[in-house]
Amino acid sequence: MAKFIVRRFLLLLLTMFLVSIAVFLISEASPGNVAKNVLGAFITPEQEASFLAQMGLDKPVATRYLYWLVGSDWHARHKIGLPLKRVTTPRGFEEWWAVNRQGELTRWMLDGDNLVAIIRTADGKTLKRVDNRRWHTDAKGRQRFWGVDRQNHAVLWEKGNRRKVWTFIVGAGWKKTSGGPISYIPLKKGFLRGDPGVSLRTGRPVAKSLFVRLRNSLVLAAIAFVIVMPLALLLGVIAGLKEGSFQDRFLSIGGMMFSVVPEFVTGIFLILIVAQWLKLVPGATVFGEKAPWTRPDMLVLPVLTLTLIELGYVLRITRASMAEVMRTPYIRTAFLKGLPYRKVIFGHAVRNALIAPITVIMLHVNWLLGGIVIVEVVFGYPGLGAYLLDSALYKDVNALEAGTMIMVMIAVGTQLAADIIYTFLNPRIRYS
Repeated sequence: MAKFIVRRFLLLLLTMFLVSIAVFLISEASPGNVAKNVLGAFITPEQEASFLAQMGLDKPVATRYLYWLVGSDWHARHKIGLPLKRVTTPRGFEEWWAVNRQGELTRWMLDGDNLVAIIRTADGKTLKRVDNRRWHTDAKGRQRFWGVDRQNHAVLWEKGNRRKVWTFIVGAGWKKTSGGPISYIPLKKGFLRGDPGVSLRTGRPVAKSLFVRLRNSLVLAAIAFVIVMPLALLLGVIAGLKEGSFQDRFLSIGGMMFSVVPEFVTGIFLILIVAQWLKLVPGATVFGEKAPWTRPDMLVLPVLTLTLIELGYVLRITRASMAEVMRTPYIRTAFLKGLPYRKVIFGHAVRNALIAPITVIMLHVNWLLGGIVIVEVVFGYPGLGAYLLDSALYKDVNALEAGTMIMVMIAVGTQLAADIIYTFLNPRIRYS
């Protein structure tokens, strides 16, 4: 079993690597303009060029993928020649600083032709001083300097350069400045070190946004799973034992009706009946940054929608598996030997009949977390599926990659759990 788990873990790493490359290339090849998606269709070419440069989107695809995977701080550290450090401010913002030879946290800004160092003191305050000694002259006689700016970039300044730069400031709009950097490296630690980067769409760290969305989806999926799976298995076993009876026909037809009706139809129907006409619960889910369990009444309709959708499918799979097992020779032999009906059913038939439904259930765990996009959109539920949809529409590759990696880990992990459960249902199954 230990070797089997190790092989699955290595398979997980390989799958994540290949999927991350595929998602990056598909996002790159998909139509659309990232700058216009994020900032609007009326930005000027100069504003678009500034945005792409500051986000690092003007660099080659291979370079951007490498930055996303292993980070860019190692490359920036080589350019700057000083160690880099990421600190968290008391307000929860993350800032990158260079550590100068005196051990001081330092950033820089350009004031005309003067290079100004911004020193962060131990108490969190900052002080400024002119730092022109850091200019160095290259082979062409240009005075240049690589440093860390105030927007978490490693940047290359050139003295006397009057380059026009457009910077988008949230709440203030575009700000035009002169003497801007001629090259940018957005600083990040990389996915392998737990930093998937900043969302191009929201400007917030992907890890923080993704955690909230994943938590919301886990709550919704867990409630639906706890309700629907035991109920579907029970009803499926009953239908399989009573094959051809009225109970079997009723459960099979009812399950088929709910499983073939699209999710948005079921959701809208429940909103009209339960929320609008009966006014029992809210028809939308508005949590903000709060946890879903603070408003359990808002979870009723999304959970009910998922329950109706999943119930029919798992019920029919269980029913078919149970009916097939009941026709096998060893079950007939057990009855002929005079074993009690209850022992035959629960000791032999059910355990073998559950192997197929367990596979389906574990596959649907992945769907419950990321594939319930339609349900989340209908009810305005801030979950992982809706987050991935918005990221794909905006070509927000950092958020899309991180969410996809979460889904791959869940998919492989649930299949590993299913394989382990098989060994308890059927002792003949062994892994080496």
